[in-house]
Amino acid sequence: MTTVEQSIGAPLTRVDGPQKVTGAARYAYEFPTPDITYVWPVQSTIARGRVTEVDATAALALPGVLTVLEPGTAPRLNTEAEGVSADLFVLQSREVAYHGQIVAAVVATSLESAREAAASVRVGYAPEPHDVVLRADHEAAYVPEKVTDGSPGFVERGDVEAALAAAAVRTDATYTTPVEHVSPMEPHATIASWEEDRLTLHDSNQGPHMAAQLMAALFGLDPGAVEVVAEHVGGGFGSKGIPRSPAVLAALAARVVARPVKIALTRQQMFALVPHRAPTIQRIRLGAGRDGRLTAIDHESVQPRSRIVEFADQTVSSTRMMYAAPAVRTTVKVAPLDVMTPAWFRAPGHTPGMFALESAVDELACELGIDPVELRVRNEPELDPGTGKPFSSRGLVACLREGARRFGWERRDPAPGIRREGRWLVGTGVAASHHPDYTMPSTALARAEPDGTFVVRVGAVDLGTGARTALTQVAADALAVPRERVRLEIGRASHGMAAFAGGSMGTSSWGWAVHKACRALLEEVSGHAGVVPDGGLEVVADTTEDLRERAELSRHTFGAQFAQVRVDGDTGEIRVDRMLGVFAAGRILNPRTARSQFLGAMTMGLSMALLEVGEVDPGFGDFANHDFAGYHIAANADVPRMEAHWLDERDDRLNPVGGKGIGELGIVGTAAAIANAFHHATGVRVRDLPIRIERSRAALLTMREKAGGRGPGIR
Repeated sequence: MTTVEQSIGAPLTRVDGPQKVTGAARYAYEFPTPDITYVWPVQSTIARGRVTEVDATAALALPGVLTVLEPGTAPRLNTEAEGVSADLFVLQSREVAYHGQIVAAVVATSLESAREAAASVRVGYAPEPHDVVLRADHEAAYVPEKVTDGSPGFVERGDVEAALAAAAVRTDATYTTPVEHVSPMEPHATIASWEEDRLTLHDSNQGPHMAAQLMAALFGLDPGAVEVVAEHVGGGFGSKGIPRSPAVLAALAARVVARPVKIALTRQQMFALVPHRAPTIQRIRLGAGRDGRLTAIDHESVQPRSRIVEFADQTVSSTRMMYAAPAVRTTVKVAPLDVMTPAWFRAPGHTPGMFALESAVDELACELGIDPVELRVRNEPELDPGTGKPFSSRGLVACLREGARRFGWERRDPAPGIRREGRWLVGTGVAASHHPDYTMPSTALARAEPDGTFVVRVGAVDLGTGARTALTQVAADALAVPRERVRLEIGRASHGMAAFAGGSMGTSSWGWAVHKACRALLEEVSGHAGVVPDGGLEVVADTTEDLRERAELSRHTFGAQFAQVRVDGDTGEIRVDRMLGVFAAGRILNPRTARSQFLGAMTMGLSMALLEVGEVDPGFGDFANHDFAGYHIAANADVPRMEAHWLDERDDRLNPVGGKGIGELGIVGTAAAIANAFHHATGVRVRDLPIRIERSRAALLTMREKAGGRGPGIR
């Protein structure tokens, strides 16, 4: 009997690599479509009010213009559809809820004609006073019943106030994170085509099945009447988790002109029409004994929502289960503002929430004079503090220990603001990472062909993370055949129910379905005496019941992030010399693509820590920086020496494959590690992200003032 080399765990290069480097990989905007037309949105120039008039006379007179869509004349959508966000009710009302909202659109036979005509549309408004600035004491802020992970907006166990009053040591600080914008290489893009009452979208999105269900409900169609194709996607970061207004606009326009319609947002339009990460104002109070054991945690986050949709990010959810403390209170408050609805973005909620929590833990360590790694280890819980459930696995302490060893943490002088290399102040910091391990029901089809090859279909999406490659490895091992005999087909709603590529749930959800389908196919082939008939054999697997039967356990991924930072004592320039992450995320299916994901996520965390901020203009209600000239993200020169490592974590209570999601984990904790390293370098705590040079220079002035005008600092 021939032994087949195991595929899972091998550093396989990307199976779609040749397609991408030769240009054969087709993204949403690139599918050849005859008789194509183009739609260009007209966006609101006010933040709140009402459209009183749309004058399309000049636009309709231009060559190539087919029609102008406006509220009142655009096709009606099913605004009563269950589960469909009001953000998708494009051109259904004259009310303006935020600056940049689509208030009209031009369809033309060329992109240039559509853009020129859109600029000539004249829109009249009845503006109203607007409010776009988040304040901790916002008078309209309230506690929502639920946040996005389904947990309550307010949770308390134990008597937090009494525990804080009795604590030997207390900290109390407020941390802020700004608006952050998604910046995928591929912008939101769609080609919409109708054939009678069937809609096809070639769309850049993270979940074809979910997208098709939502669009069917919105347009009043049968669930199977919408096909969504997303063969290749150039990044999403949560923003493409569901269809957004540009995709709906394309479908509306195609319905009106009875021809296929294309749209691809410009980079500037991305800032206005694609949801952002909500800013937060977070207050954390910690109480502990002199031994460093936490007795109380109080974490409150104030964040905005739009006036049309209640979106409350799970900013405080990690706090409920990270550390052992008898008294814990977490609160989310949302303030209705005249802004686009914020949405999922790069480990939504957990990233800003863990920045605050891990900064607060570092402050407590400094107050107690306890090593920050040791303080976290001392507060390791045996059971999930939030639910009381056992952990399926919890590798945080092992990550901290291994990371400290690899980083050389034992050589660290704990005293802040004293280590210098020439004009540079140098510091090191640590923070924990956490993300839930989500798994959703999915289906997959496996087919055996008479020629000895296999086809596997699943409604998965590869955002550039390597999902195609990892799922090919899963299928090959389940079928016990070489990878070359497996052809994986993904990226279509018609492939069946499947989780979307977000929340780090993709590969674990799809992989389970693929494994189940392939194992069932082997049994089917065995029932035919090992001979595949001329018509082939195929089976479909569904993991819905498997998930219902799983044991009640707390399933999460963990990590430890370490950073070394340099701060120029004269100019305030900040450089990150080194970053190291160690992660516990189940079985790593492909070390090559996993390393790429971890390093990419850590780079995003660095970008969050030092660069990214959406500057809200209170006067006009929009973003003052709406392109890459003003909104800065990390470039090659900003990325230091980076290392990503992981534990050999075998968790057999997850799924048959043993893998957990890793896409989100690498960013969580990164910003806190850098901020903690900045404090260690300067002795000054910066609690507001990003730590741009203005904040760094202010910290150096504070440092100099503390030293009585002597020592390093701005001169």
